Amino acid sequence: MFTKNDLAQIEQRGSSVQNVEEQVERFKKGFPWLKIVAPATPERGIQVLDEAGVEAAVKYYEGARINGKCKFVPASGAASRMFKDLFSGLDALKSGKDLADDAPAARFVDKIQDFAFYTPELFGEKTCAYPEYRKEVLAKTLTDEGLGYGSKPKGVLDFHKYTDGEIRTAFAEHLVEAQNYMRNEDGTANLVVTISPEHKHLFEEAYAAVKDAYEARYGVKYNISFTFQDKATDTVAVDVENKPFRTETDSLLFRPAGHGALIYNLNAIKEEVVSIKNIDNVANERLLPQTATWKKALLGKALELRDILYGYLRELDAICTPVAGSRVVVAGLPGYDPVYEDQYASAEVMSLCDDIEEFLDKVLCVKMPQAETCKDRVEALRAKLNRPVRVAGMVKNQGEPGGGPFIIAEKDGSTSLQVLESVQINMSDEHARNSLASATHFNPVDIVCCLHDYKGQSFDLLKYVDADAGFISSKSYQGRELKALELPGLWNGAMSNWNTLFVEVPLETFNPVKVVLDLLRPAHRN
Repeated sequence: MFTKNDLAQIEQRGSSVQNVEEQVERFKKGFPWLKIVAPATPERGIQVLDEAGVEAAVKYYEGARINGKCKFVPASGAASRMFKDLFSGLDALKSGKDLADDAPAARFVDKIQDFAFYTPELFGEKTCAYPEYRKEVLAKTLTDEGLGYGSKPKGVLDFHKYTDGEIRTAFAEHLVEAQNYMRNEDGTANLVVTISPEHKHLFEEAYAAVKDAYEARYGVKYNISFTFQDKATDTVAVDVENKPFRTETDSLLFRPAGHGALIYNLNAIKEEVVSIKNIDNVANERLLPQTATWKKALLGKALELRDILYGYLRELDAICTPVAGSRVVVAGLPGYDPVYEDQYASAEVMSLCDDIEEFLDKVLCVKMPQAETCKDRVEALRAKLNRPVRVAGMVKNQGEPGGGPFIIAEKDGSTSLQVLESVQINMSDEHARNSLASATHFNPVDIVCCLHDYKGQSFDLLKYVDADAGFISSKSYQGRELKALELPGLWNGAMSNWNTLFVEVPLETFNPVKVVLDLLRPAHRN
């Protein structure tokens, strides 16, 4: 399948022929549909906290022992999709057409003075020279004639302007958030920001512009790491016949494998508690008290869950120590093999297993299958308990894009809580369609994680990825169709085998900037 040049190309990328062959095979066989049991709702699967519950969770967070905190911010890629409508408008104007007054590009030009990046020196005073003025404003926003925002990453764009004249980028707002709810006991705030290598200098400049001022203003010391998506995680593209796609130079075409590749970056973090939030999901600082309260509540629920799981694991260790004794048969366990240490069959162990199963089912929607032996039951429960923890905020459906929370059936016969994207849902299956239609919440990517086990060691997160939860999408290259392979998404299949809890959070805590006109929403204004 591969030439000598292909082999050199694969090796240079840090991949292997075996990986590429497996990727090609994955295109051929596809990904299995996940079996949906039901949507996660407040009735089962999503916790809804009242005022007292929020207060208790915040208090738990503030009193918990934590071996280091870190904020993880996915910020790779340019903001080109954010300006898609503006590019279309500019192309139309360049071809001699004008824009309808209600077109997004026209509305943008009409409101140009309301954006944080507006300066009269660059854009001039508003004039009525349409369509020339429209074309000029769009060009100065998108291209190197002015700001060049069409090719820059979202994180370094000016998002907010304050009444005192201060202008903040999205990245700067994440720095302000981090010092509030992710500060360590020693006064540090750690951030890992995933970026593209070509954008590193832009983020370093944005950081240097505010670092000293913010550290003095908030009494914090920042530790920032800019990390890249490893090229070795890129996946090979194929043509419509599932053969490796060839470029005009007869080289293989590799593509970034989506945000699922960031599990490698997350796995490199040594701190115990990590908060994950996308680069564009920030708001004006006047909303920080509410944002921080709910983030602390999520952190508190995660740490409370961590401590309950730790407690069960330590109890199992304490009462399941091998001892000498007679071997007994326990009634009611089909296929039971009596050759095992009798401590697994003790009433104390069985009572504890009952408690654990009830907790997993009631709180995490993990319903365990019937075990064949007492020992199998204990070990299956131990494996379920000793996993990374994630608590994900969920907001009520408002028609925003994004995945949603569901209860699914696992390969081992258990059930679990998962975030599914629409492409993972089999729309030809009536039950799956009905589950999607009756879903009440969606995923805003407001996640907190506990990454250490009960013995204080870091989990190897790569062991908890569901390789069968990836995506195949249709793309193009120079007008030619191709298929692209995405790894299991970071908060989808990459966290599939984690202990998961969903908590409802207010819509006010979700303020993404998907298109540039979103910056005119109240959350981004004074």
